[in-house]
Amino acid sequence: MGTFTYEPNSTSAKLETYEWDNVWWEQTGNKTAKHILYIGDSISCGTRQHITRLSKSEILCDGFGTSKALDNPYFEPSLDLCIRQGGRYSAILFNNGLHGWHLSDAAYEEHYEKLLTFLLQTNTPVYVVLTTDDMVHPDKTEIVQRRNKIAAKLAEKYRLPVIDLYSVAIQNSDCHVPDGVHFTNQGYELLAKHILEHLN
Repeated sequence: MGTFTYEPNSTSAKLETYEWDNVWWEQTGNKTAKHILYIGDSISCGTRQHITRLSKSEILCDGFGTSKALDNPYFEPSLDLCIRQGGRYSAILFNNGLHGWHLSDAAYEEHYEKLLTFLLQTNTPVYVVLTTDDMVHPDKTEIVQRRNKIAAKLAEKYRLPVIDLYSVAIQNSDCHVPDGVHFTNQGYELLAKHILEHLN
């Protein structure tokens, strides 16, 4: 996923060196298939197309991928615009954890829950997707593990299903590219298959 940036260094800055959004609406004229929205980062961008392909376009996966941290004041308005343009969804997948290193665990939980409650207001089934790993920077993996525990705790609080991509990534470490964060096509396909198993 060379077109996306990943900033592993911890910093107090609220913005990364390069900030980006990647918004995609899949087959907008297709009104018979189920449309879902996958909110995430470059990992979700890489996985989204495989969800559509592996389901043989029975499930069309729109995407809102971003480098935005959860406390970014433009996250929710940007996401709201995306959802309004996409129309009604059969499900929303929500993942965030590989950006916003300035956030403490407490701040991460506060803003995660705020965005989660915003998504629940759409009256669409929401799936909490656990964040994948960083094989190159062990300190980041520790943060991701704590964030995944927070996400799972909030999923339990709101009685939401959890899709554990972290375990899939760990069990298929050979499917990472050299940066230790992103995946080969085979890796993204494995993530997509795991998601589809839960959606089905």
